Amino acid sequence: MKKIKLEILGLSPSQSQAGSFALVLGEELGNRRLPIIIGVFEAQAIAVQIENIVPNRPMTHDLFKSFADGMNYTLKEIVISDLKEGIFYAKIVCKDELREIEIDARPSDAIAIGLRFDIPIYTYEAILSEAGIISSSSSEDDEEEEDDDHETVRETVASKGNKDHLQDMSFEELQRILDDALSKEDYEKAAQIRDEMGRRN
Repeated sequence: MKKIKLEILGLSPSQSQAGSFALVLGEELGNRRLPIIIGVFEAQAIAVQIENIVPNRPMTHDLFKSFADGMNYTLKEIVISDLKEGIFYAKIVCKDELREIEIDARPSDAIAIGLRFDIPIYTYEAILSEAGIISSSSSEDDEEEEDDDHETVRETVASKGNKDHLQDMSFEELQRILDDALSKEDYEKAAQIRDEMGRRN
């Protein structure tokens, strides 16, 4: 299966789930985004490594790195390997002098560990096709027309409600709200709309 390299684009507090964060991954040579909701501890572990902050005591993911180094294991890559009922799954690919193995992990843990080893993150085309969200930039010529569209979208959201009422909206309304969320880079909302649209396919 073809693998696609991903990069971390953003990490922000979840607006709908207290104690959660939205981790946004993007394909390296494209404009598709893969938002994943993660816990606060994993978000902290990722942020600490991205910002090159050295904690006073080792975190769990630092312990994993020390253990792997001590056992002469080399980490090769992280793969977002599956998507079932809206839940992402990942594998950490490790090797030593004799063999290569895959370890099941949550994507958040896998990425936190992968950052400590400075290894690439991948997913499969099938997953990105199913769960990826296309990020498009608008031209100046379209801005006025899009502003009108955004007003209509805001009215629709106000009249229909928020996340809990997405199922009451038509597919066309969901698509318009998705476009609006993407233009504002609100990937968390975009992920919720994507999941609702996916349930209807």
